[in-house]
Amino acid sequence: MSAVIECHNLKTAYSPSLQRPILNGISCQIHHGEFVALLGLNGAGKSTLLRSLVGLVPLERGSININGVPVNPRTLPQIRRDIGMLFQGGGLIRQLSAIDNVLCGKLGTRTTWQTLFGFPKHDRRQALEILEQLGLRTQAYQKTSQLSGGQQQRVAIARALIQSPQILLADEPITGLDVMACKQVMDTLSQLHSQKGITIVTVLHDLGIAAEYAQRAIVLDAGRVVYDGVCENLQARFSGMRG
Repeated sequence: MSAVIECHNLKTAYSPSLQRPILNGISCQIHHGEFVALLGLNGAGKSTLLRSLVGLVPLERGSININGVPVNPRTLPQIRRDIGMLFQGGGLIRQLSAIDNVLCGKLGTRTTWQTLFGFPKHDRRQALEILEQLGLRTQAYQKTSQLSGGQQQRVAIARALIQSPQILLADEPITGLDVMACKQVMDTLSQLHSQKGITIVTVLHDLGIAAEYAQRAIVLDAGRVVYDGVCENLQARFSGMRG
């Protein structure tokens, strides 16, 4: 299985609040088609690691390759075209409709001049098709501020999918959601993984959810990898971990 993400000896800036670097020598590989959960206590470095993959966190040391391409300022536009990103809370524009939020995922492929004339019909059709696949066709023209938390997160997934990503990075996608909404979001990610073969890396806090959905867990502690392996027996191994 080929590695689509390769991290070698990653180190980020020193954090005064943590009294250490946020990432402190992390190395790992993630392979094509894997569903990987990043786990650890608050401050362990999970979200920092995820964001560093797309250049949102500067590194003091180390290297990252995505699909064999080194991550640096020159290559970031190319790399980001193949990666969908889900942020905690969705990161949607609440005043826009669901379909317009989804279409924002196309902005990276359009010039400023093209954007002034709006999105062509085929883009809008594609956005509607994706929303329908995620069970949101009837909410397509509602403002996202009127949608439930679970629906908003699925709109965010649709926005990522319209990019046709090879990799989907999800930073705490179910934080703050109720049990039913958590299941809907995680089921959606699982379907994308199994049906479309998308590589998924997600930050999670719940060991049980990680064991249910992910194939593999990478557990961080104090900016280092302390476990990298299958999700079986996670709860027994890390029973005291909350975060």
